[in-house]
Amino acid sequence: MRYAGIVVAGGSARRLSGVDKPALSVGGKPLLARAVHALDAAERVIVVGPRRAGFDVVWTREPVPGTGPVAALAAGLAFVPEDVEAVAVLAADLPGVRRSTVDRLVAAIGDGEGAVLVDAAGARQWLLGAWRVAALRAALPEEVENAALRRVLGGLAVAEVPAERGEADDIDTPEDLERHR
Repeated sequence: MRYAGIVVAGGSARRLSGVDKPALSVGGKPLLARAVHALDAAERVIVVGPRRAGFDVVWTREPVPGTGPVAALAAGLAFVPEDVEAVAVLAADLPGVRRSTVDRLVAAIGDGEGAVLVDAAGARQWLLGAWRVAALRAALPEEVENAALRRVLGGLAVAEVPAERGEADDIDTPEDLERHR
C-alpha cells in the first residue's frame, strides 16, 4: 500500500523545560531524524512543527501553533498526495521507531481504517499509527484546535499491533531521555 508520513513535531515539551524535543539526540541521532528515517518508504513526509535544517520534507504548521495533535494532523493531511491510500502518523519523540515499525502498521490496516501500536501495558499509542487517508479526513472534527486525539481516532476500525521492545517508548521527561541515552 502506498503511503505518506506525517510527523507531529510541534509540542511544547513542558515536562522537559520547553527544550526542542525533536532535536534531542539519542544514540547520536536527533529524535526527529529517527521519525523521518522510519518513513523512508513514504511517498512524501510532512513534518508539522517549526522548520529545522537538514531534512528533505514538506514543512507546515497548525494555523494556531500549540493547539494539539489533532490540529497538527489536519495541517499535515493538507499536504498528503491525493493518490496515496494511507498515512503513517508519528510523534517526533520516539527513540525506538524504525522503518519496520511503520511497515507493520501499514500492513496491519488490512480492510480496516487504521492500525496503532499497542505498548506492553496494552495502551494504544495514537501518535504511532497508520490510517486510510479517507477515514482519517472523515474523522476530523470541524474544530480541530485542542480536540482530543483519542476521541477523534477512537471511533475508527483500528487494528492493534503489539509493540516490539522499546518501539512504543517516547521521551517526555528528563528520566526518559536519560534512560534512552
